[in-house]
Amino acid sequence: MAKKILFINQEIVPYVPDTELSLMGKALPQAMLENGHEIRTFMPKWGTINERRGQLHEVIRLSGMNLIIDDTDHPLIIKVASIAQTRIQVYFIDNDDYFSKRHMTADETGQEYADNGERAIFFARGVLETVKKLRWVPDIIHVQGWMGAVVPLYIKTAYNEEPSFANTKVVTSLFTNTLKSDLGSNFKQCVEFRDAKSSLLKKYNDNFDFVELGKLAIDYSDGVIAANKSANKELFQYAKDANIPTLAYPGEDFKDAYEDFYEKI
Repeated sequence: MAKKILFINQEIVPYVPDTELSLMGKALPQAMLENGHEIRTFMPKWGTINERRGQLHEVIRLSGMNLIIDDTDHPLIIKVASIAQTRIQVYFIDNDDYFSKRHMTADETGQEYADNGERAIFFARGVLETVKKLRWVPDIIHVQGWMGAVVPLYIKTAYNEEPSFANTKVVTSLFTNTLKSDLGSNFKQCVEFRDAKSSLLKKYNDNFDFVELGKLAIDYSDGVIAANKSANKELFQYAKDANIPTLAYPGEDFKDAYEDFYEKI
C-alpha cells in the first residue's frame, strides 16, 4: 500500500559532493517515489550550497518561527528547491547562526564545530515543526545521517501526541562514522524540549560522540538499517541486542528490501 514517507537527510546530491550518504539521500526518495509512495524530503541548508545554482527560494509561509535552544532564540528559515530531472522536492532548514554561513561538520581547517549538537537539535525540531505546518501526516520517518539522530527521541517523546506524528514509525539508517569529536557536555541540557527530558539521557555518556548519538537514535526507532558495507557494526549489533527490527546491508539493489522492511515495521 502507498505510504507517506518523510526522509530526513544530512546530505543530498547534487547540493553537496558525492558521498555514500548524499547519493543515498537522493536515491532512496527517488526509489520510493517510483514505488508509488508520497514523500517529503528535508536537509540542512549548508553554507556551501549555491542557492542561485540550486534554485533555492524561501517559503515565507513556513518561515518565521523562533526555536529556543539553550535559552537562545534562533530564527527558523525554510527554503525549497527541486532536483533537476526528478520529481524530488527538497525542503532546506536554514539559520544564519547554524547553517547558512558554515560548512557541514567542520570548518575550512577541518576543525569540527563545537556546537554540532545544537545544530542537530535545531535541525530536528525545525523539520518536525515544518511538517506540522504542512499539515502532512507521515506513516514513516526515515533518518539518514547523524544530523537527524535526535529526531527519533523527539518523535517518541516531545511530539508523540501531535496529530502529525502520533502513529508514525521511525527508521534509522546507519552509515560510517563521520564525527571525530563529541557534541559537548551541554548536549543533554540543550536537547530538553517538552517531554524530551535530559533525565531520559542518563544511560548515555555525558560527552555524546557518534556512537552515543547512534544509540540514542536506535533506542527510539522502530527499525534500523545498515545502509552501506561500512555501517557502524557496534551500533548495528546494539540494535539487534535491543530486539529492534534490523535490515543488514542489502546491496546496491536496495529498493525491494527497503520496501519489505517498511511493511515489516
